[in-house]
Amino acid sequence: MKFRPLHDRVLVRRVEAEEKTAGGIIIPDTAKEKPQEGEVVAVGEGTRDDDGDRIALDVKAGDRILFGKWSGTEVKVDGEDLIIMKESDILGIVG
Repeated sequence: MKFRPLHDRVLVRRVEAEEKTAGGIIIPDTAKEKPQEGEVVAVGEGTRDDDGDRIALDVKAGDRILFGKWSGTEVKVDGEDLIIMKESDILGIVG
């Protein structure tokens, strides 16, 4: 991949939503909510503090994360739909 997020931004791939409910009802695409869980694909180098020292991000590529429903901006990179968001939009790391 030829994309590197800048500063405190993170590139995320959404985890696919379940196709059916626990009771076995198949959910059509039009009724599915976009999942709020994803996998970190790439991270920026972090921000700088007042002294110019770099503050590294808490997440890394490969981490599984939860994020807010309206977080980030959808982008297409190498033909794949991804989301770019600030680290502050991430609610937590799963697992």
